[in-house]
Amino acid sequence: MNQTSQNSRFTWQRLLPLLVLLAGLAAFFALDLNQYLNFTALSEHRQVLLDWTSSHAWLAPLIYVAIYIAVVAFSLPGGAVMTISGGFLFGAMAGGIYTVVGATLGATALFLIAKTSLGDFLLAKAGPVVKKMQAGFEANAWSYMFVLRLVPVFPFFLVNLAPAFLGVPLRIYVIATLFGIMPATFVFSLVGAGLGSVFDSGETFTIQRVMTPEMIAALCGLALLALLPMAYKKLRAKQLDDKGGLQ
Repeated sequence: MNQTSQNSRFTWQRLLPLLVLLAGLAAFFALDLNQYLNFTALSEHRQVLLDWTSSHAWLAPLIYVAIYIAVVAFSLPGGAVMTISGGFLFGAMAGGIYTVVGATLGATALFLIAKTSLGDFLLAKAGPVVKKMQAGFEANAWSYMFVLRLVPVFPFFLVNLAPAFLGVPLRIYVIATLFGIMPATFVFSLVGAGLGSVFDSGETFTIQRVMTPEMIAALCGLALLALLPMAYKKLRAKQLDDKGGLQ
């Protein structure tokens, strides 16, 4: 039996990693752990967290990255809170780097689990419409992946899963994720680095204070740049078709 046939076969064993992720997500809400992934909890425990981070200079980043991997892999809410908290605890640059590493590893883990559990099977059983979407995505995978990562209107967990079901190669997925999330990540981390003054003033901090129209416009501008190679490819193909028709 060839590799393609094996990948397209459905077995309950292949679903086990996905079921573990779903169980983890259910346990997160059942245990009410979301109460710890918000700015109120960060404000209340900030001095303890800052002191512990300062006294565990090597261990703290590793734990932060591990938690971020779990948040992304289990598709838990609170990624933005985690990113801003990273800037608050480690500074804008270091916090941004730790976040990019954790988010990329977590997203890659979820991608591989989704792909091996259901992705290959669903692609093998997909109809012509999905096949057409897959072909289009494969032809412009770099541009589409960068757009999905750069524009903050798409839910992060959905962007992690959709490429697995559309046959995006792992290499493209990882590289586009690593670089695509950097702009927003470092903006959030920079905001986090200045969060102490907001807490000291007694003001209430919300994500809306970060996701301003100007920031969204800037990220959308980067996304448009990511679409330029695809636009050039289509324009070039049209020009070649026109020349062929004139001959």
